[in-house]
Amino acid sequence: MRADAVTEAAKLSVAPMMDWTDRHCRFFHRVLSRRALLYTEMVTAPAITRGDALHLLTFDAAEHPVALQLGGSDPAELAEATRIASGYGYDEINLNVGCPSDRVQSGCFGAVLMRQPDLVADCVKAMQDQSDVEVTVKCRIGVDEQDPEEALPRFLEAMEKAGIKRATIHARKAWLEGLSPKQNRDVPPLDYPLVYRMKAAFPDLHLSINGGVTSLDAAQVHLDHGMDGVMIGRAAYHTPADILLNADALMFGDVPAVRSAEDAAVAMLPYIEAHLSVGGRLNQITRHMLGLFAGRPGARGWKRTLSEEAHRDGAGPEVVLRALDHVTQHAA
Repeated sequence: MRADAVTEAAKLSVAPMMDWTDRHCRFFHRVLSRRALLYTEMVTAPAITRGDALHLLTFDAAEHPVALQLGGSDPAELAEATRIASGYGYDEINLNVGCPSDRVQSGCFGAVLMRQPDLVADCVKAMQDQSDVEVTVKCRIGVDEQDPEEALPRFLEAMEKAGIKRATIHARKAWLEGLSPKQNRDVPPLDYPLVYRMKAAFPDLHLSINGGVTSLDAAQVHLDHGMDGVMIGRAAYHTPADILLNADALMFGDVPAVRSAEDAAVAMLPYIEAHLSVGGRLNQITRHMLGLFAGRPGARGWKRTLSEEAHRDGAGPEVVLRALDHVTQHAA
């Protein structure tokens, strides 16, 4: 895919989320939106170079535009992981400089790297040397004792000098001491105005804002403040129809990918059948579809049927259709 097309898609993206945005989730999200940029879960560079995570790199061609997020802090290792991953055909390679989990800290990557912008610059330059697609970064506004007013512009300046042209900023500081990864998603206050000021200070950088965005209306507010893109995480996962079903029309001025959430559920059936035919299990896909009808009559029955039946041996498309009946009965 052309670099400018990927940049255009970054106007709205779905955040990389561990244990959530796997290939089945991304295919489902792509059924809902043709245009939004999708991200993988973070995959660590060592896991790729050792061969432990190569199975995580495969994806369906329908997922384009899709970006791979890498985690790591060793330039040589990230370069090798990028070289390997480049053969899979991703449209972007992204470096994680924002994840606050204990596992990430122990490996000296993720949000802790906000303290070492020069090292991050070395990492992205090494990755760029091995990538035929754009290398980007996703960061926080700072960590722990850092003053974001100083730390964030210093970080972005280092990224720009390293050749980065596109970055996503989670508008919260990460507290690596004292807060759990879950708390780091909610407890530190959001500072959207700081991110807006960064766009003004770095006009040549394509900057997306992330954190606490729960609707397309909220996303549009950020765009109206001058941001180039908006990344949505949990809302896109838990209420996918609210975010992605309307995204193509409202954010990109395009025809919607599907007319309704019901149509999206039906559109998933051939993909489900193909997955089952090679030994996959239904719940590996449907666990990502539980929130498809969130807030609508019949949503509880949809979710209950999938939760209770999709994990059973032999469960197939008929379970999805039975779950869908709970919704269509109310709509009739």
